[in-house]
Amino acid sequence: MFERFTKDARAVVTEAVAHSERAGAAAVDETHLLLALLDRQGSRGSFALMSLGLPARRTSVEEALAEARRRGGLSRADADALSGLGIDLSGIVSRVEEAHGEGALNPGRRRGQLGSAAEVASQMATPILDDLGLESGSRVLAFVNGLGGTPAIELYVLYGELSKLLADRGIEVGRSLVGSYITSLEMAGASFTLLELDSELEALWDAPVHTPALRWGV
Repeated sequence: MFERFTKDARAVVTEAVAHSERAGAAAVDETHLLLALLDRQGSRGSFALMSLGLPARRTSVEEALAEARRRGGLSRADADALSGLGIDLSGIVSRVEEAHGEGALNPGRRRGQLGSAAEVASQMATPILDDLGLESGSRVLAFVNGLGGTPAIELYVLYGELSKLLADRGIEVGRSLVGSYITSLEMAGASFTLLELDSELEALWDAPVHTPALRWGV
């Protein structure tokens, strides 16, 4: 398919891939294609962009794209619309980044087609396990959280696949929690949380709890 592209189109795609790699993005998106078009002087695409005055404002375009990524993909028009409702998007972004680090609202690690439960669990768990550097024989608390719209049975299927992944690495699930506890309205999806356990953390986890969401040991 790529060979059927025109020479200019192939060059744009190649440069878009390079932009994506330099940005550390998991996939090529429209922002990388736009920057690649701005790089290609003399092409049909560049002439179209020139009529809009974009090449002369490349720096401001790059800054606007970076700011949109910082806002989780929301455009300036989106921000203005929310402002009309009394929602200060910039303030929210600043508060989130203050708590979770710069770029916390950037789009996620990757985008792709929905796979099997085993594939999804592996894509979610592997980066966490690699980051934690857990060794064989470690014990963990495994928390599979639903975002609000995912049925409990599907969460337990994900937990089963997570348990297999951990067992393959010689990691024992010492404690577990499965359910929709940290939700986002009725959003579909789930999250994984893994915590390496020691005797002190296990004792704290096992302590009696009596709250609307959690209750045990009482």
